[in-house]
Amino acid sequence: MGEMKVGIERIESMSENKTKRRRPHAVCIPYPAQGHIGPMLKLAKLLHSSPHNFHISFVNTHHNHRRLQRAHGSAAVSGLPSFRFHVIPDGLPPADNPDATQDIASLCISINETCPNALRDLLSELNSVAGAGDGPGPVSCVVADAGMWFAVDVAEEFGVPAVRFWTASACALLGYAQYESLVQKGVIPLPDSSCLTNGYLDKVVEGIPSMEGITLKHPPSFIRTTDANDFMLNYLRRCVQTVSESRCPLIFNTFEALEGPILQTLATAKITNTPDLTIGPLSFLLPKTNTENHSTIRSSLLPEDPSCLSWLDSKPPDSVIYVSFGSVATLTPHQVIEFACGLVNSEQNFLWVIRPDLVGTSELGSGAVARQLVGGAQGRGMLASWCDQEMVLAHPAVGGFLTHCGWNSTIEAIGNGVAVVCWPFFADQQTNSWFCCEKWGAGVEIGGGGEVRREEVERVARTVVDGDKGKEMRWKAREWKRLAEEASLSPNGSSYINFKKLVDHLLGSLN
Repeated sequence: MGEMKVGIERIESMSENKTKRRRPHAVCIPYPAQGHIGPMLKLAKLLHSSPHNFHISFVNTHHNHRRLQRAHGSAAVSGLPSFRFHVIPDGLPPADNPDATQDIASLCISINETCPNALRDLLSELNSVAGAGDGPGPVSCVVADAGMWFAVDVAEEFGVPAVRFWTASACALLGYAQYESLVQKGVIPLPDSSCLTNGYLDKVVEGIPSMEGITLKHPPSFIRTTDANDFMLNYLRRCVQTVSESRCPLIFNTFEALEGPILQTLATAKITNTPDLTIGPLSFLLPKTNTENHSTIRSSLLPEDPSCLSWLDSKPPDSVIYVSFGSVATLTPHQVIEFACGLVNSEQNFLWVIRPDLVGTSELGSGAVARQLVGGAQGRGMLASWCDQEMVLAHPAVGGFLTHCGWNSTIEAIGNGVAVVCWPFFADQQTNSWFCCEKWGAGVEIGGGGEVRREEVERVARTVVDGDKGKEMRWKAREWKRLAEEASLSPNGSSYINFKKLVDHLLGSLN
């Protein structure tokens, strides 16, 4: 019996060593902007906490690595023994504002010139020290933001499986995919700049399944150019082409009940020709309790103000309009004043996030005038410089969300059953807004072409909180929340099953 016990222990020890040697090692590389880092970090945490216990090497650029340190201290980038942060250059000179998102066009050019070799060097370095001490084994897979085209090619050079993560919505990809046909038809570039104001954008775009009735106002906004050589127009055409030609799975932070018809259209039109895996909302898949202390691993590039949560505690259910325009959008002083006056005049409770760079370097850069106006709200209004948005949206006091309709904000609102007031700024936000309002029944759009009037803000704020339309939108949003929970939390749910398929693909080199 003693010999048998020793033999069993030896077999178990060998099995443990084998498991340790073959532990999967995922390199996760997001596009270097807040809206991409957040969902990629959630996915990395999911892989890390999955039964397969991936070792994570998370890759930020120097600019964003420093932002994380300033926002949350060194703990934000120190990681865990099996969850490490690494940095590569983005090729841009130091930013004028080190705590603002870099110029998107300049960043797109620079990363695709600078980062391929930097990623090759990093993977080579990680492999060269693989297995040393208690360190991880060699890189076994790569999770690449779809905006980092080169990363999948680099993974193939190293002989490991990869996936592309499209961090925007599926409907946004369908919108970007129309650029090519709109150029071929002569619809874009625009004949002249007057088309932005003369009703030209009210033309219905015909022949797009799942987008019946959409006008030129609502495809992603880079079509609004008169220049056939416009960089972003052609960059996104190339990005769609890269996705279409890809041989690896494409993953989305969405769920099939919400965007299933769009995904079917993408497949039928061969815009995607690989398995499309919906694994969202990502927050639903993350374990509610985590013994590995993921709480120290933060994605927010700005410090968060926790006092807004205690302020929300003092408000009745569904009584607060939450206002945030994301991490990139900028407002003019006039727009800030119109929003402020509309919110104050509505006599509704509101929580408004005003980033330090929301109004650039003007006299309103710190929100001083907005604070003065909000001071007349008699306790109904609160301003914050940044917050934990998911905790805010999950708070029972929040009854509506005035948003730019970035995809993270949109899926977080839907996932928490919150109705949205849409004021899209640029890129895919116009498309997300149209779907929220016209297809999903959970939103209403205000403004147009960047315009905003205080009277409209006042009217819609009252409608969302007190009106029948607001109750209807909240009911629809809560129905989407129920379907999101089914997709993510049930073993038979589409997102639950697709995450397992994703893991199986990433384990391919170890099987």
